[in-house]
Amino acid sequence: MEVNSIGKGIVIDHIRAGCGMKVLSYLGVDTSKDTVALIMNATSEKHGRKDIIKIENLTDVDIAVLGLFDHNATVNIIEDGSIKKKIHLSLPETVKDVIRCKNPRCVTSVEPAIPHIFHLVATDREEYRCEYCDEITRL
Repeated sequence: MEVNSIGKGIVIDHIRAGCGMKVLSYLGVDTSKDTVALIMNATSEKHGRKDIIKIENLTDVDIAVLGLFDHNATVNIIEDGSIKKKIHLSLPETVKDVIRCKNPRCVTSVEPAIPHIFHLVATDREEYRCEYCDEITRL
């Protein structure tokens, strides 16, 4: 399989195998307008298998929450056909409207306009705490 390099855009590499579609969905990329390559289950020396996303001509993407999907992934900003910036992702400290609280007594369950806000409490266990009811959610 051959996927051409891109002149300008972003490449998200080392995504956990099978998570590429979730990342692409979160980014909200319009695949009918933007040139996108999603490579799934590619061989990786580091991780065994990985997914890769290449998006041409798109550099303005909120990557802060991407670490939630896979904090081992990297984001490469491509300009003039070469990597201008490499970003190593990590778990975000605060997450808004990505994780949903599972506690039926939480205010977010009955008030749809309230944002779902979670704070990182344990990096090693990938646990987040709901801001309103203190329910712990593991990724």
